[in-house]
Amino acid sequence: MANFPSIDTELLRTLVAIADHGGFTRAAEHLNRTQSAVSMQMKRLEDDVVQRRLFEREGRQVRLNSEGQVLLGYARRILNLHGEVLSTLREPHMVGAVRIGTPDDYVMRFLPGILSRFAQSHPLVQVEVHCESSAQLLQRQDLDLSIVTRMPGNEIGQLLRQERFVWAEAQGFSPHQQSPMPLAMFNSGCFCRAWACNALDSQQRPYRLAYTSPSLSAIMAVVGAGLAVTAQLRSLITPELRILGSHEGLPELPNCSIVLLRNPRSQSPVSETLAEHIVEGFKL
Repeated sequence: MANFPSIDTELLRTLVAIADHGGFTRAAEHLNRTQSAVSMQMKRLEDDVVQRRLFEREGRQVRLNSEGQVLLGYARRILNLHGEVLSTLREPHMVGAVRIGTPDDYVMRFLPGILSRFAQSHPLVQVEVHCESSAQLLQRQDLDLSIVTRMPGNEIGQLLRQERFVWAEAQGFSPHQQSPMPLAMFNSGCFCRAWACNALDSQQRPYRLAYTSPSLSAIMAVVGAGLAVTAQLRSLITPELRILGSHEGLPELPNCSIVLLRNPRSQSPVSETLAEHIVEGFKL
């Protein structure tokens, strides 16, 4: 194996600061160093470590050249791994398990990104996910965190986001024109199913619950095949579906509030850290 010199992470941190802040002067301010110290660090990085020019200088302007851009990508990855290692080894309390409850529809849309980012920063924590309706989750006492749907004005816990429910069917199909209109909805006990049925009843629009399932993927498969209309959160509607409304003779559906509940009897640094990731994840 070739005997390459090691790279000081402080040199990489300075390189990233120069790229992010647009030059040596602003990087020096951000790092609380003098501009000459930053220049000396980059000279050392170029001359003694990589033995390549990393910057192009045009008058007073300095920017990374192509080789500098390559090193910048590696620098970001190295610093991220460096931080992850220290976070894992220096925070022994971030080891354990956390139980989270959520309706199935939020699993597909929000949880993948949330759990991925949480696993990267806290790889030793075991996450146990329970998928149930909001009504069922509100009755449980054994979960650390629960994500549930509430009507606006009836929020409890921490508000994550508000969204509108919308009607949708597959592109190229028109099940909304059938009478009674076939619906594909979650099983009984689901808020959105009750809201959809109540809206149709108030309009005296004939409908039938043609397909029911606790699984959003199953409902979307039925709707995607053109077999039924569904009512779901606006953010769950994929490009293969089209949103329906008053032009198709369908009533407007209410907004919903998505809230996060913390179990006061099982609060811990682990559960609170995951809660912070959930709050950030629902903003995206």
